[in-house]
Amino acid sequence: MPFVHMIRHGKPRSGWGDAGAEPDPGLDEEGWAQARAAADSLLALPVGLRPTGVATSPLQRCRDTAEPLAQRLGLTPLVEPAVAEIPTPAALTAAQRPGWLKAAFEGRWADIPGDLDYGRWAQDVAAAAALHPGVAIFSHFVAINAAVSVACNDARVRQFEPGHASITTFEIVEGRLVLVEAGKTAQTRIL
Repeated sequence: MPFVHMIRHGKPRSGWGDAGAEPDPGLDEEGWAQARAAADSLLALPVGLRPTGVATSPLQRCRDTAEPLAQRLGLTPLVEPAVAEIPTPAALTAAQRPGWLKAAFEGRWADIPGDLDYGRWAQDVAAAAALHPGVAIFSHFVAINAAVSVACNDARVRQFEPGHASITTFEIVEGRLVLVEAGKTAQTRIL
């Protein structure tokens, strides 16, 4: 069966709520080390599980995290907008986003307030991932939770807390994701 890996981006230079936070930060030194370690781990997998392609969210922290693996495979990553960060309701400011996310993590996809059907968004993330067999997809905390939620048929937003550069593996069965292994967990500030 084909597999797909979703990797959370490495530690960014700035995060939610940091004073002077960048709108689209790249990785800090620790994040780059995490990105290289993730590439090493993925390339050490047995044939059949080892990725042969690279896709990434359009955001810089994911593109940076994908770079070491893409370089070692001699590939240019595919930019996959469907695995980007969860869209924030238009009425929220950047300062309000952490509180909105924290509340969202405590509920179900269908109950997230905003101007988007977040249950549909979660389905779209999982569907996009399932279209990329053999690919390492560099994505985000919430998007990876969305894929796990859909794969496990569990409507709760918070499935687990993927650490920076953690690798979550899915099998693709009849065009749908089946969770094989969730990535390593770590606490995140917004929770």
